[in-house]
Amino acid sequence: MRLNEPLGPPADPGEQHDSSPSGTGETGSWSEAAIATLPAWIVARVIVGVALGFSRYVVDHIGSVIPITASSIHSGLTAWDGAWYSDIAAHGYAALPREALRFFPGLPIAARALGSLGFGDRLSLVLISNISAFVAGVMLYRLVRYETGDRPLAVRSVWLLNLAPPAFVFVMGYTDATAVALAVSTMYFLRRKRWWEAALCALLAGVFRPTALLLAVPALVEALRGIDRASWRERLGRVAAVAAAPAGTLVYLAWVGSRFGDFALPFSEQTSAHLRGQLTDPVSAIVHAIRAGFDGHLGTALHVPWFVLIVALTVLVCLRWPLSYAAFTVVVVLSAVTSNNLDSMERYALFAFPLLIAAAQLLRSRTVERVVLVLLPVAMFGYASLAFLGLIGP
Repeated sequence: MRLNEPLGPPADPGEQHDSSPSGTGETGSWSEAAIATLPAWIVARVIVGVALGFSRYVVDHIGSVIPITASSIHSGLTAWDGAWYSDIAAHGYAALPREALRFFPGLPIAARALGSLGFGDRLSLVLISNISAFVAGVMLYRLVRYETGDRPLAVRSVWLLNLAPPAFVFVMGYTDATAVALAVSTMYFLRRKRWWEAALCALLAGVFRPTALLLAVPALVEALRGIDRASWRERLGRVAAVAAAPAGTLVYLAWVGSRFGDFALPFSEQTSAHLRGQLTDPVSAIVHAIRAGFDGHLGTALHVPWFVLIVALTVLVCLRWPLSYAAFTVVVVLSAVTSNNLDSMERYALFAFPLLIAAAQLLRSRTVERVVLVLLPVAMFGYASLAFLGLIGP
C-alpha cells in the first residue's frame, strides 16, 4: 500500500472514511483545533477527579489496603512521581536520594519558575501538566489534519489521546503530557520543514524526559529527505533538528557528571533492580508478567493485553504512515517493552503518539467508535482509582 492511497474500501454510509498521510497542508485554524480538543480535555479531568474522590471515600470508609495508599491519597494529583518532581522543585537534587536524578529537570525548573509567581510548587506541577495536555491535543489535531485532511480522524485522535487509560497521568503532576506535547510539536514542524522550530521543541523535550532523545530518529529521517536539494543554510537547520533532543539530554547529563561525578547516574538509577530493571527481550518480560498474574499479581498481568495491543498498533503505523512516524514509534515502543519490569509500560508507550492515530483509524465505524468512547472513560477511571489507592504504579 502506498502512503497516499486511501485506507481500505470506501466507507459505508454509517462509517467515517480515513485517508492515509499525504501531507495535504490543511491544518484548520488554531481556534478550530482548540474547540475540538476542549471537550475531551474536560472529560478526562472530570474522570480523574471522580476517581480521586472515589479513592478517598474508599480509604475513609473502608480503610487502606497497603501502607502506600495513605501517601497516594494525601498527595492526590502529585502522588507517585509527582511527589519526586515536587521535592526536586522545592529542594533541589542535592537534598534528595540519588534516585531523584532519574527525573529530568525540565518539569521541576518550570514548576519552580511558575511557583515563584505565587502558585506554589505542587499546584504549578499540576497546572503545567494540564496545560501541556491541552497543547498536545491541539497540536495532534493540527498534525493529523495536515497529514490527512481528515477532520473526523483528527477529532478521534484527540479523544483517544485524552481518554487512553494511562493518560490519567496527564492530569497529575507528571512530565508525560509535556513530553507528548513537545513530541507532537516536533513532528509537526519536521513534516512542515520548519527545522528551527522543530529543534527548539526537541531541545526542550530532551530536558524533560530521558526517552525524548529518541526524537532524533524521526528528525534524521525527515532531515535526509531532499537534503541534496537543500541550501547550506537549510542543512544547518536540519542538523540542528536532529541534534537538538540529544543535546538537551546531554546538558543535564553533563551537569550530573560535574555535580555527582557520574554522568550516567540518571540512567543507572532508572535501570536499577527495584525500578525498571535491566534491559531484557520483550518475550521474557511478558512471560514474567504472565507468571506474576498466576501468582496473584494482577497489576503485573494487566500489562499483557496492553503489550499485544501496542505491538499490533505499531505494525499498523509501520504499514500506513511515513517512515519518520514508523521509526519513532518502533524505537519508543522498544524502549518501553524491553525492561524486566513492565510497570508504567503503557504510560511510556503514550510517548509514541502515532499509536493513537493508528487506533483512531480503526474506529471508522460509528458504532465501534461509540462503544470505544464509552469503555475508555470506564477504563481510565479504573486505572486512576487503582493508582490513587496504591494498588498499581502509574
